[in-house]
Amino acid sequence: MSKEVKIQNALISVFSKDGLGPIVDKLNELGVQIFSTGGTQKFIEDRGVSVVPVEELTSYPSILGGRVKTLHPKVFGGILNRRAHAGDQDQIVEFEIPNIDLVIVDLYPFEDTVASGASHEDIIEKIDIGGISLIRAAAKNFTDVVIIPSMNQYESFLNVLNEKNGSTSEEDRKGFARDAFEVSSHYDSEIFKYFNQGEKDVFKQSIGQSQVLRYGENPHQKGVFYGDLDAMFDKLHGKELSYNNLLDVDAAVSLMAEFKNDNPTFAILKHNNACGVATRSTIKQAYLDALAGDPVSAFGGILISNSKIDKETANEINELFCEVVIAPAYDSEAIKILESKKNRIILVQKEVELPKKQFRTLLNGVLEQDKDLVTESKSDFKTITKRSPNEAEKDDLVFANKLVKHTKSNTIVLAKGGQLLASGTGQTSRVDALRQAIHKAKSFNFDLKGAVMASDAFFPFPDCVEIAHNEGIDVVVQPGGSIKDELSVNYCDEHGMAMVFTGNRHFKH
Repeated sequence: MSKEVKIQNALISVFSKDGLGPIVDKLNELGVQIFSTGGTQKFIEDRGVSVVPVEELTSYPSILGGRVKTLHPKVFGGILNRRAHAGDQDQIVEFEIPNIDLVIVDLYPFEDTVASGASHEDIIEKIDIGGISLIRAAAKNFTDVVIIPSMNQYESFLNVLNEKNGSTSEEDRKGFARDAFEVSSHYDSEIFKYFNQGEKDVFKQSIGQSQVLRYGENPHQKGVFYGDLDAMFDKLHGKELSYNNLLDVDAAVSLMAEFKNDNPTFAILKHNNACGVATRSTIKQAYLDALAGDPVSAFGGILISNSKIDKETANEINELFCEVVIAPAYDSEAIKILESKKNRIILVQKEVELPKKQFRTLLNGVLEQDKDLVTESKSDFKTITKRSPNEAEKDDLVFANKLVKHTKSNTIVLAKGGQLLASGTGQTSRVDALRQAIHKAKSFNFDLKGAVMASDAFFPFPDCVEIAHNEGIDVVVQPGGSIKDELSVNYCDEHGMAMVFTGNRHFKH
């Protein structure tokens, strides 16, 4: 049977007072004795509610500039004593320690202080000691004590107070204890991350916010997103993002980051791969030429722009069934047009610093690596053939190389004039990837003569450059690094082709 506990004594020590007032008022109404100290004590007294200073309970003042206030046996004895344990109760009487039935804490904002760019000294001072100790003590003794570990629990606790007239069930207390250990573990993880700075290879991730998805990759799988999507996007319209939507949105955002400061660029993605990309003088033309890259795969795709979407572009987009549209901004008329489809998700992308690490579960552990943040420019190209690409060809090589970096391996990308003609994606051989790209480009009536080819990894044999040359593709970018590079270089030289090495492989699995 669940044990009911009537709250008689409470200890309150919080950093943020927002939302605390109604709880204090209700506790006062219920006749609960409140212990507090410092700014929290003043806040409570300013509401006309009597408080017993912690210093009066402990017979010790707050010392060391406030570093030590509640760390005392009379405080922690009141929290940790087991009400049903005779030995504990004998000592409570012997040392005149009052039972504390409720502890309310809101920790120093360590994470926010780090994010603000504060000095090391200020950050260290925001490592909460007393508060975190109170949380752990009260949560451990949840059988007898209620712990409210942050302002995020204020509302739910106030509801319990009102509904149960100052009593709590063991289920209530265990739920708050669970929240308490989540708060304390996240807090400690953030402190460790600050001190570690990647020096020690230990995997610790803690994300407090979550969003339950309709389902995972398939309807029979459960899915949850951990993170703050509201910090990343303003959602203007549409249904909730699904698991697969989020995978595609992530791929789209990563790809478009390559074109952040470029001329208007539009991309269409499906299953994490770009099926259309184009850079043009207007965003409308960029969209139309991206769509031309593969109008079949574009159906149900994810659309992303590096520029504001105007009315004219929105009218064109509205002719296509698409799941999500992402842009840094929209004209008001464009929003009205795009909202005409009830379920279409319209997102405004915000300026947010994204993680520089990525990880995935694997076997009985986790793989972690640095994100591939290397993007080659013309100055990074090393021409290794007799013929050098001209400036226009170099522009296309940069364009194609950005795309190949964000396409599933093995991959080959064919591009011309700032437009993706086709890509071979996720193939088990590079030759198959090239043949797939050629077939796809031809199926949409693209002329491959004058196109460039990008590969995510080196060519171990000259077969790919030979196939490309036979299709009129005579300019190539690849990482290089094969012990047989010379075979491909020789073929290029013998057939008037230009090839550049980047020195960086861009596998994506």
